[in-house]
Amino acid sequence: MFTASDEPTETHLWSYDPAHGAVRLSDEPGIHTGLRAAGTLLLASHTETGHTFRLSRDGRPAIRVTTHGARPVVTPRVTWLRAGPDDIRTALLLPSWHRPGESRLPVLMAPYAGPAMQLVTRARSWWMCEAQWFAEAGYAVVVADGRGTPGRGPAWEKTVHGDSLTAPLRDQVTALRAAAAHCPDLDLDRVAIRGWSFGGTLAAAAVLRLPEIFHAAVSGAAPSDQRLYDTHWRERFLGHPDDDPAAYDRSSPIGDAALLRRPLLLVHGLGDDNVVPAHTLRMSAALLEAGRPHQVLPLPGGHRPTALEGLLKHQLAFLESALNCTG
Repeated sequence: MFTASDEPTETHLWSYDPAHGAVRLSDEPGIHTGLRAAGTLLLASHTETGHTFRLSRDGRPAIRVTTHGARPVVTPRVTWLRAGPDDIRTALLLPSWHRPGESRLPVLMAPYAGPAMQLVTRARSWWMCEAQWFAEAGYAVVVADGRGTPGRGPAWEKTVHGDSLTAPLRDQVTALRAAAAHCPDLDLDRVAIRGWSFGGTLAAAAVLRLPEIFHAAVSGAAPSDQRLYDTHWRERFLGHPDDDPAAYDRSSPIGDAALLRRPLLLVHGLGDDNVVPAHTLRMSAALLEAGRPHQVLPLPGGHRPTALEGLLKHQLAFLESALNCTG
């Protein structure tokens, strides 16, 4: 058995044998995997309705395994879009209470957009639930997987070689414009961007390099100087810093600190041993040296935040102030 995809938002489970060739074992759009032993197949499916598990035995009806996982308090309401000539997979989430034409909605871009993971998949993931939570607060939330993300083959992933920010940032703009074309209620004069890890780097770069498009940013646990980040991971995409220092400069927003003229919130866990806090401390120092006001929120814990509810509410308050929103 193997997993494969011909659509980036889905992954399906397949079996293969010489007599029958490749046979797809999963049907519903989503992320599927499984195990087979002694004539029994366990199909694990993560779809837009949640997680399901099904046992199939040769010659017997399938059995659904009961799942006791808690249901999220919000249900993502996703409109799936394809943006620009590259068909960038994009998710648009609107407030459940919004009625077309009744009000203008500030926009929140919520990417990861890096080479480690996809966000735009046909599954009820925690990040889509989180995006819907922001949508219920009054935002049109746009999530897009641009160039460099997994799921679309080696050529797509290698487009960011030597520059991990320029193409992904352009693709976020493409996704924003496609979402606004689909829903004219999006207010492009009030656009914020928030992200964590690589997404945090992209968020900081967005307000620094494209302040005419992005009007506020929340940058969480962001590698601001690529020379400080994991050697094996950075050299895979940027080469050796002595051989191509310009690649590291292009991919590090810290060099653009003096350009800041939009509200920026930097968030970092002081116990982060993946993206060490020195990234945010140096970024803040560069902003201060350039005389650029910004906010810094230090957190207990590591690369993933712990006091999540309080952190989400803090970000929401920051965005409402930065974009002059009432929520």
